[in-house]
Amino acid sequence: MSDTPALAIKRPFETHVAMILARLIVGGVFVWLSIGKIQQPATFLKLIREYQLLPEQPAYAMNLTAIILPWVELLCGLLMVFGYWLRGASLMIFGLLVFFTGAVAYRAIGIYNDGGIAFCDIKFDCGCGGGEIPICDKLRENTALTGLAFIALVSNSRWLSIEALKAKRRDPA
Repeated sequence: MSDTPALAIKRPFETHVAMILARLIVGGVFVWLSIGKIQQPATFLKLIREYQLLPEQPAYAMNLTAIILPWVELLCGLLMVFGYWLRGASLMIFGLLVFFTGAVAYRAIGIYNDGGIAFCDIKFDCGCGGGEIPICDKLRENTALTGLAFIALVSNSRWLSIEALKAKRRDPA
């Protein structure tokens, strides 16, 4: 009887549910949001500039970021969804989410200190691709995605992935 709570906690990990959900949610979000940035790099560049994290000169630093970053997000998202190079894609997405969340929080704190507005009432387009959003909602969303990316990073599950198919071909037994 004492094993029941432990089994209930372990069961999602044993059945690969946590990894599949993490892969599909995080990968899907990254694919979906990267598409708008790829289609409108000039708009994305303007949003990057608002963070004031990259130097204005030389201009190629911001320009390359606006062009390359969405493609990196798309690639990592697709790798997560299809289950290929999962450890690397998960690590990259986890790192991006930690950085993005910190940058969004830093910008929101700056607005809060300048404007006398309640922190959770702050709204701006963070450049993620979802438009203007209340900052507290965005921080909660990023925290959840970061947690899911961490699950994908540490999980050994490869069920329903290209990696699992490749492993089956190598070891048919």
